[in-house]
Amino acid sequence: MERRWIAVCRLSIVLVFFGWWEWAGRLGWVDPLLFSYPSRIVGLLRDMAADGSLWPHLGWTVAETVIGFALGTLLGTALAAWLWWSRFLARMLDPFLVVLNSLPKVALGPLFIVGLGPGLSAIVANALAITVIITTIHIYNSFREVDPNYIKLVRLFGGSKRTVFVQVVLPATVPSIVSSLKVNVGLAWVGVIVGEFLVSKQGLGYLIIYGFQVFNFTLVFASLFVIAVVATVMYQAVAWLEKRYTPKDKPN
Repeated sequence: MERRWIAVCRLSIVLVFFGWWEWAGRLGWVDPLLFSYPSRIVGLLRDMAADGSLWPHLGWTVAETVIGFALGTLLGTALAAWLWWSRFLARMLDPFLVVLNSLPKVALGPLFIVGLGPGLSAIVANALAITVIITTIHIYNSFREVDPNYIKLVRLFGGSKRTVFVQVVLPATVPSIVSSLKVNVGLAWVGVIVGEFLVSKQGLGYLIIYGFQVFNFTLVFASLFVIAVVATVMYQAVAWLEKRYTPKDKPN
């Protein structure tokens, strides 16, 4: 019952917001040139979908985001495993990870463009720079929080470090790894869109910049709307994975 009420409240907030926006735009309470309104945005998206100009930009950005998201998660998990494996390495790199995590990684975008060229590689590298460090820290901390008694038990029965990791640490931290995917969805989108701002000649980030340049703010809002929809779909897919692979708490 509570879940239904929450869903009703969420839907009401969305309807009230878009209804007010539409009304305010049509009545001139807000400048429609700057803020447009929902029916204009939907109309533009319908026209772009009909003439086929939307799909290449959407496909390009989604492909970049999925690549950056997947590589960031895999590389972050591998680095976390490496740190868990080597206590010396973990202690040595700990301050560097903290510093790197605090840096504004988007500032590295121009360096990636110079180093990798203006294309897919630079945009994916930008997404990786944003996702890898936070994924590594999150998953490594999850590895460290595994109950040491389980590890001692496997050790007592002669289990090697590899056995401990594969049979105890990794299975115990699957929920944390899956939950980190939720964070990476948003971070990968940020990295890709910023990369497209800097270098791309297609994609939703490019459409946003182009909209600003020609004062077509309806195009800007339409691109943001598409990003919100696709990001929500990716987030729900990750939430499904979390529900599927995270064990539910059992009553005592």
